[in-house]
Amino acid sequence: MTIWPPNVRIPYLPYAWSEAWKKVSVLGKLLLAFYIMSLLHLSIFSLTSSLFQAGAGLRDDAPATIFDKIIAKEIPADVLYEDDKCLAFRDINPAAPTHFLVIPKQREGLTQLRNATEDHVGLLGHLMLVAGRVAKEQGLEGFRVVVNDGAQGGQEVFHLHLHVLGGRQMSWPPG
Repeated sequence: MTIWPPNVRIPYLPYAWSEAWKKVSVLGKLLLAFYIMSLLHLSIFSLTSSLFQAGAGLRDDAPATIFDKIIAKEIPADVLYEDDKCLAFRDINPAAPTHFLVIPKQREGLTQLRNATEDHVGLLGHLMLVAGRVAKEQGLEGFRVVVNDGAQGGQEVFHLHLHVLGGRQMSWPPG
């Protein structure tokens, strides 16, 4: 049984490559993970600290996330929409033919949906409106909007974001 990394979905690779990935040793996968972390300027200490803080609900004063770096234009992204409040861009690991994220430009306590307050109502509504507009611009006839909250909810980046998925028939219940 492989414990790390979790069962990785590699949608871009042909089946033969997926089968080859399953045969890579745990050590090989760990080395690849460390290499990717070094490219993103992360350390195992910051990652471990982030995961610990995520579980404790203390992510608000955490260092910049990958989304903060995308907003600052330090990391490239396929941007679909941008205004003074939010940014929408394609997901780098799509779970559907169309999969994009909508993120607020300022975290301001919104690392997780559970941290939202009455002060965030306008911004949260704006994120939903932008999700709908961009989905329409992308030609989606139907789509799903997902917010993962906390580590147990599947949240990987602790900067609130909406996943918008479409371009195929969605099933219920989701994952």
